[in-house]
Amino acid sequence: MNYNQNLAYLFQQLPMFHRIGAAAYKADLSNTKALCKILGNPENKFKSIHIAGTNGKGSTSHFLSSVLQESGFKTGLFTSPHLKDFRERIKINGKMISKKDVSSFVDQHHDDFQSIQPSFFEWTFALAAWYFAKENVDIAIIETGMGGRLDSTNVITPVVSVITNIGLDHTQFLGTTLNAIAGEKAGIIKRGIPVVIGETDFETAPVFKEYSKKNHSEITFADEQIKLKKSAVTRHSPSLLKAEYKSSVTANSYMLLSPLSGKYQLKNLATTLCTIEKIQQAGFKIGQENIVLGIRKVVKNTGLMGRWQTISRIPLTIADIGHNPDGINEVLEQIAITPHRKLHFVIGTVNDKDVKTMLSKLPEVARYYFCKADIPRGLDAGELAQLANTYSLKGVAYGSVKEALNAATIAAGPNDLILVGGSTFVVAEVV
Repeated sequence: MNYNQNLAYLFQQLPMFHRIGAAAYKADLSNTKALCKILGNPENKFKSIHIAGTNGKGSTSHFLSSVLQESGFKTGLFTSPHLKDFRERIKINGKMISKKDVSSFVDQHHDDFQSIQPSFFEWTFALAAWYFAKENVDIAIIETGMGGRLDSTNVITPVVSVITNIGLDHTQFLGTTLNAIAGEKAGIIKRGIPVVIGETDFETAPVFKEYSKKNHSEITFADEQIKLKKSAVTRHSPSLLKAEYKSSVTANSYMLLSPLSGKYQLKNLATTLCTIEKIQQAGFKIGQENIVLGIRKVVKNTGLMGRWQTISRIPLTIADIGHNPDGINEVLEQIAITPHRKLHFVIGTVNDKDVKTMLSKLPEVARYYFCKADIPRGLDAGELAQLANTYSLKGVAYGSVKEALNAATIAAGPNDLILVGGSTFVVAEVV
């Protein structure tokens, strides 16, 4: 089969959580282990960094990848979901896996994998592990898909484990309390392997400390070790974050400039910097200039999209993939510090998120443009509008994301702010 036929097979024949939801979820590592065995266990043939968390793991993964690239390391990057192209999920030094490699892998292993009946994500992780091993990467950043303990990626033994934060998301799979979710995420902590926790929380910190103690793993809370300050935001410079960092390794202070400009990125930067210190201690040579350039060139080096991304300046139009209550909180904080006259919110969600809690947090004064991303999991725009109305959120439902954005662009004044979000898949249609 050619690339398009193989991709259609992966999308249409295999259960894909990000499109259909719960039916695609496999809470078991047996399939992944079986796939890796067939492939000769490629996951053991390269060094890695394992990243879990409710929010921020994508940004943190890309920051780390960019810094390692600037340090001269051949760096693999496995993330999900993709926004535009399936191959965004698997990159080396910012370059997507080739269509030829995807096709040859599917053609070669289609029959071998049939008896296992893997999910889309299990197939994709197996492809990534095979590709990184084949290409002899120096190190790979591996982002979990959802949880940790039973996530398909949890067959690797990393140089360092990272858990960015814990929030209430995917509660139908991971648990309905922060403690329960933390326990699932903590499942990536390996014996004797240091772990970095991005954000300290009084409910979840004891869980991480307990797991670390049991596994004889050094634990570090990034927000306790690294303090960053953000410069003031102006309407004319919404696309740049400035922060001062003092390294505990070199004792030097220096300014970081990041094109990921959301205030919430300070947390991800602190997590990244703390993780870099652990990588340095493991023998990876990463200089101050590599860190500065890696942070500054994260978008150029990795192709990251959808994190407080400016897509137009007049009117100022921002896209952000924040899609759960904690993510929406971060977006609202960023809106509050971004100068604007009126807020126009182009919003769509998926049907298995905590939509009511998300809507309850949104400002009544904004004008809403309700839409549905072109995926089966998308919540009907009309249904979303009706539900939003119960929270006094006023707006109109549109037939597509692009129709909603066009309407917002026409209605907005030159000093207004248009925010596109509510779902990764809504953002994917506009960036």
